[in-house]
Amino acid sequence: MNRFLLAVVALAVLTGCSDQDPLAPSPITPNDHLVAPPGGVGRDITVMSQNLYVGADVDLVIAALSTPDPGDDLPALLFAIETLGKTAFPARVEAIADKIARTRPHAVGLQEVSEINIDLQPLGVPVFVSQDFLALLQDALARRGLHYAVAGTSNNIDVSLVGGLVRLVDHDALLVDADRVTVNSASGQTFAVNLGPIAPGVSLVRGWVWARTTVDGRAYTFATAHTEANLAGAPPGLVASIRAAQVGEMVATLASDERVILVGDLNDQPGSPMYGVLADAGYTDSWPALRPGRKGLTCCHLADLSDRVAKFDQRIDYIFSRGVARNHGKLFGRIERYGDVPSDRLEGPAYRIWPSDHAGLVAALR
Repeated sequence: MNRFLLAVVALAVLTGCSDQDPLAPSPITPNDHLVAPPGGVGRDITVMSQNLYVGADVDLVIAALSTPDPGDDLPALLFAIETLGKTAFPARVEAIADKIARTRPHAVGLQEVSEINIDLQPLGVPVFVSQDFLALLQDALARRGLHYAVAGTSNNIDVSLVGGLVRLVDHDALLVDADRVTVNSASGQTFAVNLGPIAPGVSLVRGWVWARTTVDGRAYTFATAHTEANLAGAPPGLVASIRAAQVGEMVATLASDERVILVGDLNDQPGSPMYGVLADAGYTDSWPALRPGRKGLTCCHLADLSDRVAKFDQRIDYIFSRGVARNHGKLFGRIERYGDVPSDRLEGPAYRIWPSDHAGLVAALR
């Protein structure tokens, strides 16, 4: 999601920085939106993709930085930090952990897994923020008696400014249910092709994570990614080409794996070059395969998460699979969104908020 990129740019410069498908919010049950295979029940592999969302609205910061008056920069940043408090990841993570507990995915792909450390107190500004999204999620899962292990993470954007008083780190992460999934090998890495430096002290890099595993005696490779987001001022087609190259790297790396399930915020829509790379490599897009005729939009809520009804206009979050379909390429199973209907909202510090600015996806592939 490109708000995260804008946040990084804002901090650097300042210091230098719907469609409403009738889906129930309940867990996937045996008959929920089921596309059943002929000749038997089969086995389900359940996966989830969730962009955690950094939680800050920085549009006003960007607007302030574009004016010739430096006096409005810090107030705009402080307002963005105030919004970070209202969007309250420590509250949102509890709702996400509840969803994981209800649906029990074998693997969970996470994007915008942030570490936020801001301490402006040495500058005389009473602002202190310290949040580690992955640690908060793992703690929430453990309190629910779940054993989700980190198969791997990627180290993406890492910006440290003002002598370390402002630091923002972005990861992707892949979690697996340690009670049911055996990890044989795993890796997290940045993509070979990235947008690179865009401002003093800021270089935009993206990454992905994969894990080769065994589930019920069968081999499955799980992967998650957060490909590059659109960036204002970038040459037309450049970022789309970067996304296609990033997805191409994943496709080439996983070419020999028999069964692959790839999830993530891929920041582009069906029909894009990125989408074409996956389709040409034999990957099946789970949403249209299992919910034909439904748009399945996933992005985005208002930056402060205060909207009461989702008015999504993009489908950029996906669950792709290869080697799972059968009977001449037919995919069977169920898929739903999470965080798109009002009953998914939770109590925030100031008002009811959504779990993320993106809808999550949960699929049980048969």
